[in-house]
Amino acid sequence: MIGATGFVGHHLVEELADLRAPNAAMVRVPARAQGLPSTTGYVVGTLDDPPAVDVLRDFDRVFLMSPTHSEQVALETTFIDALVAAAHRPHVVKLAWDGFDDPACRVRFMHNHRLVAEHLESTGLPVTYVAPNLFMENLLDLADTIRDEGLLSAPAGEGRAGFVASSDVGAVAARALTVDDIAAEDGTIHVVTGPESLSFDDVAARISAVFAREVDYDDQPVEEARAALRSQNHPEWHCEGMLELYDWLRHGGCDTVTEDVPAATGEDARPLQDWLNELRGAFVGRPQTISPPKF
Repeated sequence: MIGATGFVGHHLVEELADLRAPNAAMVRVPARAQGLPSTTGYVVGTLDDPPAVDVLRDFDRVFLMSPTHSEQVALETTFIDALVAAAHRPHVVKLAWDGFDDPACRVRFMHNHRLVAEHLESTGLPVTYVAPNLFMENLLDLADTIRDEGLLSAPAGEGRAGFVASSDVGAVAARALTVDDIAAEDGTIHVVTGPESLSFDDVAARISAVFAREVDYDDQPVEEARAALRSQNHPEWHCEGMLELYDWLRHGGCDTVTEDVPAATGEDARPLQDWLNELRGAFVGRPQTISPPKF
């Protein structure tokens, strides 16, 4: 499993532990394995410096994810090539983004995943995709203005998104990794969404209701949004990608709701208000000395 210490990965290892499914995480150094469940083993390696061939051959199913950044394609393809070189042909469960398989989508985040998918499929390795819509956790980047100014500021227009909690994404990925007949999953794309499609006006209304304070949606001009992203010290590549994502959202690209969460887990997808209640401290009472989570 790759990405076990990330915000989807830690939910995934917990789900696998609950399912009593044997698993191992790839970590950069052994110290990073200390927070893993006791049932999760580990191997040492990175995407660009994979474990040895004899180690890779021990795994029949591999979860592949990496942080969204400019080198993502190179890193993931390097690891895929290592799997091919091991001559073992594991089934890969790859985390992507909803829209990655749409040639009309030019958002660099989705385009990266499309390039990795094309490489994966050229190798002939069996693959299943877990493709979430917008993460509810993305709203944490907007927490400062929500808390300090009562504004949800984003250049989203009237666009809607099927916001999904990372815990639900981890749960779907766990089922994809542990399904009995995984061969039947080859080529399947699980589009993972929350229970409803919400505009940013809707999100502001949910925030207002949960926190009992008035929060309004501010449809930011693009240049103002670019300046705000840069002020958060995001790399320029990421800033421009976020603006592309908002443009995709404004034009209906994220207006998707599926039944993949209940179909996989037997439970309804988590609504936004439940997630907001759990993350209350980040939006209304976080001490200024504590940095918000970085995903």
